[in-house]
Amino acid sequence: MQIIHTVEEMRQWRQTVGRVAFVPTMGNLHEGHLALVREARRRADHVVVSIFVNRLQFGQGEDFDRYPRTLAEDTEKLAGEGVAVVFAPDEKALYPNVAQQYHVEPPNLQNELCGAFRPGHFRGVATVVTKLFNIVQADAACFGKKDYQQLTIIQGMAADLNMNVEIVPVDTGRAADGLALSSRNQYLSQTERAEAPRLYRELQTVARAVEAGERDYAALEAAAVRHLSENGWQVDYVEVRRADSLAVPHIGDKKLVVLAAARLGSTRLIDNVEILAA
Repeated sequence: MQIIHTVEEMRQWRQTVGRVAFVPTMGNLHEGHLALVREARRRADHVVVSIFVNRLQFGQGEDFDRYPRTLAEDTEKLAGEGVAVVFAPDEKALYPNVAQQYHVEPPNLQNELCGAFRPGHFRGVATVVTKLFNIVQADAACFGKKDYQQLTIIQGMAADLNMNVEIVPVDTGRAADGLALSSRNQYLSQTERAEAPRLYRELQTVARAVEAGERDYAALEAAAVRHLSENGWQVDYVEVRRADSLAVPHIGDKKLVVLAAARLGSTRLIDNVEILAA
């Protein structure tokens, strides 16, 4: 396995190999990331994993400075998964002009759901992913469904901008009690960690009700918010949306998803459950 730090070396390596699958990450890897890597290995002979903590997607007061940088541990895990290249550029390599002057601007979806609470986040994601796609030139790129809004925006961006890369959605990795795997789970106290799976259970309750024929989405969302709030959560949102576009659903839509973001203490967790309505 090679560890590459410069754009020039990454491009040179790319010219020497055939089909490549790509997994972009910010490091601090857990089993959910490794599931993306395993899916990438099924898609191509060569897998590239990027590790870059992207300043552009962190808002004011968010955890950019304390986000764990664990490159040595991450590369050890990736070597065991048969990864060909770890692309780990520093900020100067990826942002040579220091202040990025050109950005990729997603549609208004970037200002809804998580975007309503993290202004500029999805612009930062779209910009860095575009840069990484341009550098790595992968044939396929794997993204987890846990970050469902991010996945939807990246899918739309790749289609709209005619990017020559297949976007591969990968199911959310979960702990045995249902909690979605996330780098932020390590910030939970022991008590908070015991409470955290409630988020997934509430989403499952909403999904089961819709699958059984319930169509009062607002009432289901409000009930989930109430149950979470009664148990110490600070809820940003619980919403049912169309699965393909994250648009507000109409009666008769079959493929839906219920999404949520909420805080336990200082830790913000997100999750979602896909729904096939009756």
